[in-house]
Amino acid sequence: MTLQEIAAWLDGDLIGDGTVRIDRVAKIEEADQHAISFLANPKYERFLDTTNASAVFVSKSSDSSKLPRRPNLTYIKVADPYIAFLLVLKKLTPSIDPFPSGIHPTAFVAATATVGNSVTLGAYVVVGEGASIGDRTKLSHGCVVGVNAHIGSDCLFYPNVTVYHECRIGDRVVLHSGSVIGSDGFGFAKTKNGAYEKIPQLGIVHIEDDVEIGSNTTIDRATIGETRIDRGVKIDNLVQIGHNCTIGENTVIAAQTGISGSVKIGKNCVLAGQVGIAGHLEIADGVTILAQSGITKTIDEPGTVMFGYPAKEQHRAHRVEAVVRNLPELSRDVSQLQREFEALRKSITQNKS
Repeated sequence: MTLQEIAAWLDGDLIGDGTVRIDRVAKIEEADQHAISFLANPKYERFLDTTNASAVFVSKSSDSSKLPRRPNLTYIKVADPYIAFLLVLKKLTPSIDPFPSGIHPTAFVAATATVGNSVTLGAYVVVGEGASIGDRTKLSHGCVVGVNAHIGSDCLFYPNVTVYHECRIGDRVVLHSGSVIGSDGFGFAKTKNGAYEKIPQLGIVHIEDDVEIGSNTTIDRATIGETRIDRGVKIDNLVQIGHNCTIGENTVIAAQTGISGSVKIGKNCVLAGQVGIAGHLEIADGVTILAQSGITKTIDEPGTVMFGYPAKEQHRAHRVEAVVRNLPELSRDVSQLQREFEALRKSITQNKS
């Protein structure tokens, strides 16, 4: 594609030579000739002076007079440089379909299971009694769909995904390798003799449409009722979601986050890496929880940004952290003041006598 064609396609403003042809995309610091890159983070502005890219997407709000002008560098001003970059990436990069085609001869489908049209089942896939799989869904090698589980249409399950019995998964859901949906919640009651009696986990997991779940993430079934993942949720690798949780629409959860049982998280929340949430708490809509934060109390205020352990509102947490960093100096100053006070006290006592 020429830069003129790209600019017209993305409703961008062209600054430079629109006749240059682009055949690939690349990071701004690694790009070479005939590659297009993007600038979305100010810390990468320094690369505008050195990049070998033929073109760079920049924000429409950028001051054109401050963009370095170089003979072989063209700018395309767009509403969102990163989204523009992704669209061009999809258009210029050939897609590889990693899924097998058709139904492999080693796949087992129970007699009472229902399989829709144009479904793909890889080697050693197991579809249990009473289970159903919607049209055009693809299950790669080694996947297991339990008894009476329901899988919607146009889903993609990568190798070795397990969906336990009676769980329900909507349309266009993507489950990456090793994810487990519907394993037992962690429920045990301590008996008088100190042993633990398992609490039956009789509920299900219900995943709505357009959810994507990363590799080796586990979502526990409810003790009773549902563990619910609402429409549009995106979950990273290595995330644990406990029994009877509810994750609201379009919430995103990064890797190594752990969510205890019966937590309710609102819509459009962001949980960064290694967040921990104690059980039976509620998180309001639009809350952001920064990396390695521990949530020990309910967050009622929508749009709050939390940080630290135990987590506090971000600005307060940063003030606390600044004080903690200065504790050695503060301790030294307090000790010095104590010595000076003691010397002054002794001097006053001696003068009185």
